Amino acid sequence: MDQTHASSPLAGAVHDLATEVVLALRSGDHLATVCGAAGIDEENRTGIAAARVIGADLLLPSVLYGRHPHPGDVAVLDRAVREFPPKPDAPAATAWSHWHMISTLQRFAPPPPGATGPGMAVGAGTGTTGTYAEPDAAWLENAPWQSFTHQLSVLAPLAVPAAPSAVQRAAADRTVDLARGFVRAVRRRDWLQAAGAGRWLAAIGGEPATLGLERGLDFVELMGGHDPRVTLHVRAARLMAEARAR
Repeated sequence: MDQTHASSPLAGAVHDLATEVVLALRSGDHLATVCGAAGIDEENRTGIAAARVIGADLLLPSVLYGRHPHPGDVAVLDRAVREFPPKPDAPAATAWSHWHMISTLQRFAPPPPGATGPGMAVGAGTGTTGTYAEPDAAWLENAPWQSFTHQLSVLAPLAVPAAPSAVQRAAADRTVDLARGFVRAVRRRDWLQAAGAGRWLAAIGGEPATLGLERGLDFVELMGGHDPRVTLHVRAARLMAEARAR
């Protein structure tokens, strides 16, 4: 674990996992194990907590390249879902992140025959049980653009193709606000927020032509690339923009 980039074992594990996701995104190698390369398995408590921080992006290479994830990565994400469910008073962003982890697991492990509806079995096919319906997103509709951008950047793992949700629809309805938030984050040197907002804009399209998103993302990566989470979002944005352009 690279402790020079972290002030705690958890921060170090998050750094290592994000780095491995970036490497997988760059190589397109869907057979490599992100968690295994970071020395994390489903019995590693710190690693499981780190997987909860990374969220569904743990399987992002498979999502973007349309390939099956490594079983070890699926097992770690499934364990994170079971070990760290949101508390009743958890912030809305936490509930949404949890929901997206579940839906991503189900994307690669479809529910048994007869299962229906958006209230999905947790980790269906991977050993967990229970249901978890899509949380409410009404709080996003009237949020000030600054707060809206912050919340969307926290939920950047939801910015992936073929993953409709109320959050994604809110983002599509407020691209101008996201663009304003992207510029504000760059000016404030908040590279992680800028990368998250840029990822959303790349995922949904429709940003103002004057924004210069491609160059903006290059600058964000240059300035904030010491944080692999920034690079992760920027790389995801580029892959999605390239796919939309084809």
